Amino acid sequence: MSIHLAIIGGTGVYDPKLLGAVERLEVTTRYGTALLTQGIYQGEKVVFLARHGTEHGTPPHKINYRANMAALVKLGVSRVIATAAVGTLNEQMPPGSMVLLEQFLDFTKGREATFFDGGEAGVIHTDVTQPYCPQLKQFLQRAAQNAALELLDGGVYVCTEGPRFETPAEIKMFKMLGGDLVGMTNVPEVVLAREAGLCYSTVALCTNFAAGISPQELSHQEVLDVMEENVDKVRRLLAEVIPLLGEERSCQCQDLGHSILL
Repeated sequence: MSIHLAIIGGTGVYDPKLLGAVERLEVTTRYGTALLTQGIYQGEKVVFLARHGTEHGTPPHKINYRANMAALVKLGVSRVIATAAVGTLNEQMPPGSMVLLEQFLDFTKGREATFFDGGEAGVIHTDVTQPYCPQLKQFLQRAAQNAALELLDGGVYVCTEGPRFETPAEIKMFKMLGGDLVGMTNVPEVVLAREAGLCYSTVALCTNFAAGISPQELSHQEVLDVMEENVDKVRRLLAEVIPLLGEERSCQCQDLGHSILL
């Protein structure tokens, strides 16, 4: 049985009750080793990748994004649904909202952001006009409708280096540039997915208003508390979308991607 879908998430998003025949996988790539969980849902094999590690012990700027994405390619995954906790800059996307990402703004600084960094890997300039898979977005929208869940569309994600939160001045700038949401993990994950030809979509979970917009100081506990409240909605969405996915891909994601060294 081949693996078509991977779910990338943080603490609390993965529910072992969702999958049967669960087993741990350790996949070694030229970029490092990735730890994953594999299981079965309604006859479909699914892998889950905890972005921050099984104990949420890896900060966003230290995640080995290349090893994670290369491991999914090595397993034969073709579609990736990611979840991400975000602060919101947009009053129309308040805390508690689920939002499908449409575009991103990259403000990261020191990350390994490409598979194609010269030498044996070569240099390739990948098109990211449409960074998130349109077909996968349609599946998620249909799943949300089936589950009676509100799933907002069109979010512009601002990715910062972290692990600190942003200043009110930075948030003001990001909002002026068109950002809706702010987080620390979606880049380079989305870029690497595009380079490898994977269909990739992110469901952002709004946990708080960003600095300067929020009436109180930000805390990691606040993020965890709101995430806990929203976990059930994410599980329902994932349970609905998995049966909708077939093997056929009608998007251009695989055509825009390239072979990567594993």
